[in-house]
Amino acid sequence: MRYSGILRIGFKLLVNDRGKFFALLIGITFAVFLMMEMTALFAGILNKAFSPVTNIGAAMWIMDPAVNTASSPIPMPEYVLDAARSMDGVSYAVPLFMGGALVKLASGAYQGVNVVGLDDSSLFGRPALEQGNILDIYADNTFFVVDDPEISKLGDPKIGTTFELNDHRGRIVGIAKVVSNGLNGVPTLYTTYNRAVEYLPSTRFTLSYVLMQPKNDAAIAGIKKQVAKLGYVAYTKDEFDNKISNFYVYQTGIGTNILLMTIIAFVVGLSISGQTFYTFILENLEKFGALKAIGAKGRELIYMILFMAFFTAMIGYGLGIGMVTLMIVLAKSRLPNYAATITFWNLGLAFGMVLLIAGISSYIGIRKVLKIEPFDIFRG
Repeated sequence: MRYSGILRIGFKLLVNDRGKFFALLIGITFAVFLMMEMTALFAGILNKAFSPVTNIGAAMWIMDPAVNTASSPIPMPEYVLDAARSMDGVSYAVPLFMGGALVKLASGAYQGVNVVGLDDSSLFGRPALEQGNILDIYADNTFFVVDDPEISKLGDPKIGTTFELNDHRGRIVGIAKVVSNGLNGVPTLYTTYNRAVEYLPSTRFTLSYVLMQPKNDAAIAGIKKQVAKLGYVAYTKDEFDNKISNFYVYQTGIGTNILLMTIIAFVVGLSISGQTFYTFILENLEKFGALKAIGAKGRELIYMILFMAFFTAMIGYGLGIGMVTLMIVLAKSRLPNYAATITFWNLGLAFGMVLLIAGISSYIGIRKVLKIEPFDIFRG
């Protein structure tokens, strides 16, 4: 390579000063660790917030325009379901009930639960069963319980376990597994739509959502217009996820707090690495001056400093990713409800932040080195 010699010199200068090199690594590593941990927590929270949409798996959802999250529906009148089934472009439409309830366990203890009522005819959106038979849900007083970290709050129920829900007897006939666990920290029960409406007190409107399957993608725009004429909105699965995400980012304190913590981590990393790199440059000014004196051009010195900064940044990035990955794995093995998850989005964000830290740090060093005059070095 054209600049391989000067880069090799820069590498030796960097690693030979072990104190400064490790200080740079520590600053960048912990900055990456903090940024990744904060954004991974936020990604995990959003994944859990999307869980009802993910688990049900409907292509389109009809809801009240004021709905912000899937777990907080606003009941609609039954005619919305009838209208949806008669719309052009709709393959089928089914009702969905979502609501909260308080169950009394056999021990006498009370526990809050989420109740999901599926369409009686199709059971569209039903979870996969680990134990039990799907047809048992049509027997009297029957429910499926989701096997997630919250199931222990119901006393680790088995098939045949009974409980009381709003003066109604309930019986577990299936243990289910869902794709994504919920955010609210309460167990989830599945039953039929009519049973859920009968057992749980509600307003005069009982329909939480209408789930639809369009005949094709081209029909989606027309369906939305027809739903809008009823005074409601229709979202695709991705649009509903985005609506939930925007709610948590912009209308709750979660997004703001995560953003502030990420900025603080960036500033801490920049402060440590920038100050350490500047000190390193100051302590090696004579060496840079000597390189200039023997013919090194300013461009070559710039490449050398950029290489030193970005080499350190990439090692620190890798160490930071490794640390946060190890922490998340250990935390999830000990804490089933731990929400953090690493995504390409937060990996990319941390990578961009690290490049920015390296760029600013190298800029500080470059300004100082380019001002060096070999005459001043040798005169001193």
